[in-house]
Amino acid sequence: MEVLRPQLIRIDGRNYRKNPIQEQTYQHEEEDEDFYQGSMEGTDEPCDAYEVEQTPQGFRSIVKAPSLLYNLIHFNTSNFCGFQKITLDCQNIYIRKHRHIVGKRGDTKKKIEMETKTSISIPKPGQDGEIVITGQHRNGVISARTRIDVLLDTFRRKQPFTHFLAFFLNEVEVQEGFLRFQEEVLEKCSMDHGVDSSIFQNPKKLHLTIGMLVLLSEEEMQQTCEMLQQCKEDFINDISGGKPLEVEIAGIEYMNDDPGMVDVLYAKVHMKDGSNRLQELVDRVLERFQASGLIVKEWNSVKLHATVMNTLFRKDPNAEGRYNLYTADGKYIFKERESFDGRNILKIFNADPQSLPGKPY
Repeated sequence: MEVLRPQLIRIDGRNYRKNPIQEQTYQHEEEDEDFYQGSMEGTDEPCDAYEVEQTPQGFRSIVKAPSLLYNLIHFNTSNFCGFQKITLDCQNIYIRKHRHIVGKRGDTKKKIEMETKTSISIPKPGQDGEIVITGQHRNGVISARTRIDVLLDTFRRKQPFTHFLAFFLNEVEVQEGFLRFQEEVLEKCSMDHGVDSSIFQNPKKLHLTIGMLVLLSEEEMQQTCEMLQQCKEDFINDISGGKPLEVEIAGIEYMNDDPGMVDVLYAKVHMKDGSNRLQELVDRVLERFQASGLIVKEWNSVKLHATVMNTLFRKDPNAEGRYNLYTADGKYIFKERESFDGRNILKIFNADPQSLPGKPY
């Protein structure tokens, strides 16, 4: 962990530091990531951001989350934010989901309940519902709620992306220009290391990405649609003047710092009138979605680009950026990439940026 820049998890306006993962293996059991020990900095501090209801028996807090997330919750003796394999074996579904919720031998659920003096009720396997935390003391309920929220947030970050916000750049004229670019690259640079037809974007999928999302329920999808509509009413119409923004695609650039070992080559996108309106629009959309929690905050501004070559396409034509770096059970996938030499491509097409013609869009 970078001491001065630790990884932070932001929940309801509060930042929690995530400590390094320690691995522990149980004999005759699957290996899991150890998140519990020392990973919950500040979780016992009272937090007024949570809604806690007072009842005749004490206090209660309800956690709402897509069932996929808490069906993956894996509690064990020293594991708070781990993952387990998802199986479709019907005979094992109940056992695995039950273990995800209560943990191996149920130790960790009991441990959290004991430490916070609460009772945690989680929907039975195969049922949707809410996680309900009850206890005699408000601070104990809040502490348990915070731990569960951190766990759920960690799971969400580990899920594969399901959707992305983007402007499509697949007008016929743009596709034709891209195909001419591809043809010329293969004609002039096919002898360069790693350059072949497999690493080019599908012309029908050319797009300008705003952000990647993990939407795990119909409710979250509906929330996304409503938020986009609200963005349109709040500022998109004002920025665009109620008219389409005209952009041009000209020039290329690479993502890393070595033009001889390139993994991603992209076309640069600019407003035709030279204004900053497109950048302002996408940055405000990103900010709105980050504030809602639907997009994890990793940067403050959108890098306007349209990917034209990506070495991930070499083995997976559907790969895009970080899209496939995690499996459904949250395990990180190391994708070995064969970089390509982009020096001649950059020299040819940046000397004549109009070789990749764009279209007002």
